[in-house]
Amino acid sequence: MAFPYTKTLEHLGLVAGFCKEIELANIIDDKLGATNRDVSFGQLFVAMLLNGLGFTGRTLHMYSEYFEDKPLDKLIGPGITPEQLNDDALGRCLDALYDEGVSPLYQKIGEAVIKHLGLPCDSVHLDSTSFHYDGQEKLSEADFNPIQITKGYSRDHRPELNQVILNLICENQSGIPVYMKPASGNSNDMEGFKKIVKSHIQSLKAAQASRYLVADAALYVKDTIAHLGELAQLFITRVPQTLKEAKTLTAQTPMLDFKPICDGYEGVWAESDYGGVAQRWLLIRSEQARKRERHNLDKRILKKADAERKTFKKLCQQEFACEQDAQKAIEHWRQKQVYLDVIAAVNSVPVYGSKGRPAVGQQPQSVHYQITGNLFTPLAKREDALKQLGLFIIATNDLSENLTMDKALSTYKSQQAVEKGFRFLKSPDFFTSAIYLKKPERIESLLMVMTTCLMVYAALEHQIRKQLKAQNRHFLDQKKRPSQKPTARWVFQCFQGVTLLYLEGQPPMVVNWKARQQTIIDCLGCVYRQIYS
Repeated sequence: MAFPYTKTLEHLGLVAGFCKEIELANIIDDKLGATNRDVSFGQLFVAMLLNGLGFTGRTLHMYSEYFEDKPLDKLIGPGITPEQLNDDALGRCLDALYDEGVSPLYQKIGEAVIKHLGLPCDSVHLDSTSFHYDGQEKLSEADFNPIQITKGYSRDHRPELNQVILNLICENQSGIPVYMKPASGNSNDMEGFKKIVKSHIQSLKAAQASRYLVADAALYVKDTIAHLGELAQLFITRVPQTLKEAKTLTAQTPMLDFKPICDGYEGVWAESDYGGVAQRWLLIRSEQARKRERHNLDKRILKKADAERKTFKKLCQQEFACEQDAQKAIEHWRQKQVYLDVIAAVNSVPVYGSKGRPAVGQQPQSVHYQITGNLFTPLAKREDALKQLGLFIIATNDLSENLTMDKALSTYKSQQAVEKGFRFLKSPDFFTSAIYLKKPERIESLLMVMTTCLMVYAALEHQIRKQLKAQNRHFLDQKKRPSQKPTARWVFQCFQGVTLLYLEGQPPMVVNWKARQQTIIDCLGCVYRQIYS
């Protein structure tokens, strides 16, 4: 290449610096083994992270083009050329990741990140999401182990497309994913969470020393709760409001003594042994949720009442042998209805042996009975519905008094850390809501690469914020105000335009360098300083 020329560095030096700090390439190479190629699997893995966090969405066959103007000697290693980062090499890397097992390998990386950052991991949070698949998958007869790309409940609201599921467990402070598990597109959350609990929670608990496992209502299944009890794993999870025990507790709301928890929240403890595990239920009343749900209550009543009206219409079409059977059917129907009630009557219907109008004085062969009535919504039922607005239940098997209402609620609400990660993975800039690879094995590996991108992104954000606070420094936000909590996305944007200028006979020069970029490098340390020098 003729002098002078430039290479684009921008924020990729931050990503590469973190990968070098945790020795990510070495972790991958130690597990996957040596290769006779000029580029190791670990270096190829780092290349995929650089592409993913470059926010370009380049597919595998375009990696060489993407890295043409990047300083690969600083980002990956000396002697690496763009031509070596081709789709064949990257495909072999994905295959090797799958053969090793993406979930255990990812957990190994997660342990290194948590140890490097010194995070306590008081609780970890379990959740799942889906990614839709564009294209036709190719499966051979021997392909029975990989995930199945198929239709299922779509969080992307794309039910017409096949999909895959990604289960994540994140630590509570910075939302760093410490465990990932791909699953088939039609996987049920309850079954998926149950398998994770049985297969991996014990090893994850030992590695991360987490106190609580936090999840939504999909975790609250008798078998899963019982197994968590056997593992002595503390949990904090949402209780499905469809449970009979939950309905009984919420029905007692007017008689319970709620105590204030924090802004807009009240709560009361109740004992439970659901699943054979001694636990406490925290019934919470949220004023914000109450206002939000009240706005939609009338629509919900109208929709439910319309469905209940149809069931009564079917009941009226039935024939009963006696009036007592008809009355029992009315009571049975009434007990099942949420909002409707009925003023019912039972009419006798004579049955004659011949068609047409019966003759005068002709006696019917038999009599059957049918139901008629007028439906209505009792005001008392609407009032009961109003009283139950904004209510939800959190369950925990931590019976100690150390777990207060406030801590239980705040720990459960930090479940949003996982959802924040899902939003990152599905953002248009990251461009991974759709998957284009054809082999399910490589799709599992790609999901691992995507999740590692999220891990590095969240870890960098945590490290920058921690060091800004520790060194009493500030970084200007989008409104030019000093801040110690910038997002990693904003920091990345602030490195836009940073390039390396190469002159003949001289070391490369960093151009377009600003004071705010120096602040970040000073906070992060010498590894990053070497890259940006």
